[in-house]
Amino acid sequence: MTIVGNSRKRAPSHLWLVGLVTLLFNAMGIISYLTTKLGMLAEMGLSPSQIAFMESYPAWVSAFWALGVWGAFAGSVLILLRSKWAVAAMVAALVGLAVVTFYHYGMITVPADMQSPGLDLAIWVVTLFLLVYARRMTAAGVLR
Repeated sequence: MTIVGNSRKRAPSHLWLVGLVTLLFNAMGIISYLTTKLGMLAEMGLSPSQIAFMESYPAWVSAFWALGVWGAFAGSVLILLRSKWAVAAMVAALVGLAVVTFYHYGMITVPADMQSPGLDLAIWVVTLFLLVYARRMTAAGVLR
């Protein structure tokens, strides 16, 4: 009798660390998105001019913002679930991030009190890291 085993490789301990830390990081993007869409910006301490700026996003920018934050969050969840679909989620997140970044830096003038180049850089670093990480874990047979 032949027993067919599970060919999935054991998850390295860093997978859980990466998945959990990035899940928390990406949850901050979800909170930012939801507080904006649910009209809770005043409760978050934003000034009337900051609220006006956030609410002035065209629908297409909001759609790409949603793609970015929800894609990144899904990517972290899918890494924890050891799914190869984490790669697709991170590609979607990268597309959303690229469009919103282009909008901020190439199409409009972001008010000085709303600029956060350090945070923007951190988001890019984490998103690109997660995409590369998911691809490597998929190639190694950890994500299936």
